[in-house]
Amino acid sequence: QVQLVETGGGLVQAGASLRLSCVASARTNIVYTMSWFRQAPGREREFVVGITWSGKSVLADSVKDRFNISRDNVKNVVYLHMNNLKADDTAVYYCAAKGSAVRVESTQGYKIWGQGTQVTVSS
Repeated sequence: QVQLVETGGGLVQAGASLRLSCVASARTNIVYTMSWFRQAPGREREFVVGITWSGKSVLADSVKDRFNISRDNVKNVVYLHMNNLKADDTAVYYCAAKGSAVRVESTQGYKIWGQGTQVTVSS
């Protein structure tokens, strides 16, 4: 069973930058697409950004100008680079993996999820 472990969350001020990391315990076809979702209190889990094995990325409109994603297939790690953070970015951020590039933005189809890491942005 492949596991995902997220690190890098914390408390920052508005306007700051933060980088989250997600390490997969193994390299298999299950981690073809790796994505970040987030969930704020009282809200549904929402897509943030995803990247395929080949490096094609998809970003949510709400973060397109501020967030980016990168991937190191040798180390089995994906990074979420967050810039100009806002209070609305406060949430638990989850890493997820699926075996295809179909419907990257949907939570459906993701077989593996990390435990989540808290990001809190103070205004």
